[in-house]
Amino acid sequence: MTTPAKEYRVLALSGSLRAGSYNTALLRAADKLNPGPLTIQIYPDLGDLPLYSQDLEQDPPTAVRELHRHIVAADGLLLATPEHNASIPAALKNAIDWMSRMPDGAGMAGKPVAVAGASPGALGAVRAQLALRQILGSVGAEVLAKPEVVVFRAHERFDTDGALTDEFTQNLLVDLLAELAERIERSASARARRDAALART
Repeated sequence: MTTPAKEYRVLALSGSLRAGSYNTALLRAADKLNPGPLTIQIYPDLGDLPLYSQDLEQDPPTAVRELHRHIVAADGLLLATPEHNASIPAALKNAIDWMSRMPDGAGMAGKPVAVAGASPGALGAVRAQLALRQILGSVGAEVLAKPEVVVFRAHERFDTDGALTDEFTQNLLVDLLAELAERIERSASARARRDAALART
């Protein structure tokens, strides 16, 4: 595994709007465990976004433009999703729909994206993660295949303050962040080579 040469910005999105969300807590744990060279920013609330409407595409609402600004500025994304009826929550799908339809065309396409998920159930949001990977692939995101961070029986892996206490999950998060950093580095190097080649033409 190569060692990235610079610091990269990662925007973290939680698919849950719940105040005591295990998935938001999972993102906080990732930020705390982050070994570098990533700087992780957790986006405050996807619930601020209005429902996607094609009628608003050419002049998106302020909350949509703000999320878009953060995503464009990020070198990569970290998404954590709960499972709602064997799929992802409406708030997360709504955000992806908006980002895929921005007027300038820049959104999640081409962004390295790491996926994780937590659930109190026995499946650890695995079906939601599968659905999320499919959706992200359809909008052109570069989705990491591994490691898979599937946190089942989440209530047993966080303490009452929302801190992740399960060592196995902690190690998985560290591995996921390392893989994300490497993917971002490879993508940045590929872009630099393309830009250099274009400059010579």
